[in-house]
Amino acid sequence: MESPLQILVVDDEPAIRQVLVGTLRKAGYTVEQASSGEDALEILLKGAVDVVICDIRMPGMDGIELVKRVRAQGMDTLFLIMTAFASVNTAIEAMRAGAYDYMIKPLRKEDVLHRLVQMGNVIRLQDENRTLRQIIRGHGVFPLVSPAMQRLERQIQKVARTDHTVLITGESGTGKSVHAKAIHDASPRTAALFIPVNCGSIPEQLLESEFFGHMKGAFTGADRNKKGLFLEADQGTLFLDEIGELPLHLQVKLLHALEQNQVRAVGSEQFRKIDVRIIAATNKNLKAMVSEGTFREDLYFRLNVFSIHIPPLRERPQDLEVLMDHFLQKNSAKLGGGVILTLSTEAREALLSYDWPGNTRELENALERAAILTEDGHIGLEDLPDSVAACGTAAPRGEDPTLRAGSKSLRDRMRNMEIELILQAIEEADGDRKQAARELGIGLSSLYRKLEQAQVPRL
Repeated sequence: MESPLQILVVDDEPAIRQVLVGTLRKAGYTVEQASSGEDALEILLKGAVDVVICDIRMPGMDGIELVKRVRAQGMDTLFLIMTAFASVNTAIEAMRAGAYDYMIKPLRKEDVLHRLVQMGNVIRLQDENRTLRQIIRGHGVFPLVSPAMQRLERQIQKVARTDHTVLITGESGTGKSVHAKAIHDASPRTAALFIPVNCGSIPEQLLESEFFGHMKGAFTGADRNKKGLFLEADQGTLFLDEIGELPLHLQVKLLHALEQNQVRAVGSEQFRKIDVRIIAATNKNLKAMVSEGTFREDLYFRLNVFSIHIPPLRERPQDLEVLMDHFLQKNSAKLGGGVILTLSTEAREALLSYDWPGNTRELENALERAAILTEDGHIGLEDLPDSVAACGTAAPRGEDPTLRAGSKSLRDRMRNMEIELILQAIEEADGDRKQAARELGIGLSSLYRKLEQAQVPRL
């Protein structure tokens, strides 16, 4: 389960802070508050803030200056600016300074929470980019080595320089959103916004308004004009994730927007020109959906100008080992205290034998879980999820590995040697198993676990 966003509310009006903080905490967010830009900057410099909801007009350091100061520190914290209608132009200035978006007072609970969901998606992509984008673009410290991914990297570099629409396919967890962001980052549009939207996460009745915007009074609850995602992404890239979830009636309007390069807000009679690069992604078979009549053929061909398929992790064993070692290093850094995570022979074999239906995301989660469970930094089968551990080959209970001298496999020989070394250390420590564990550089619980697996009596 993902951690809740860490939010900082900044406003010099105590009543506004109190209402907003209470609403966000009830929604499950972790919230801090500050009454001035100066106090907010002090909190932000300590780190651990994902989103700042900030009033634009405050005594002393105002919202724009706060954004500029934070960006000058190289921090990528997202800012949601609060402004009165009369100062919309000032809010736009804040966005030019590096704010993510603005909202006009008085705020509506539903609008704030929906905007935070969108910002959470952006933050998730930022986190994924830190660990995986450099892999895809081929100049990171742990480049993927499989021919399939090296070929995909070359495709990304070529298509990024164009304005072609891209369709990315692949199973869940293969990193489609990360690849989409890599295309944007390597493109001439990199200075403009990259806006991701999950087409399956927006209620059907709100999709048209989210995509194209709406005018005040267009429907019940439309109490102000709203820019749609296409206009927000103007000059940049709009990433339509899970494109196969779009209902047919909206597919027609999406096709029109792509062909005419213009959109019309709900309740408006006027079309507005747009300049947006579209990247779509799906884990579904769109061609089969076309045959079934659940996806429009003309839209499919319009999206499939340049296709990129990301192969599942089980088809890339060379990349699996690279990613395993990377995630071990990443979690070692998280644990701190000089802990270096390692894998037992059985655990490594289990990880390599498992077919990873959840792909890279499942692998990262499995190793993060193991890092939490291990007591001494040495990850064994018992620290892995049951589905992964079942692929391991631990010695059957009742069988002493020290008696299997005739075994020829490298795994069995290494296990035999490990138990022999442990028994030798215990003997040299005059039976003091705690001292033996200390000499071997492993935890006492790990020593007992290895002896138990080998059915050596605990005397």
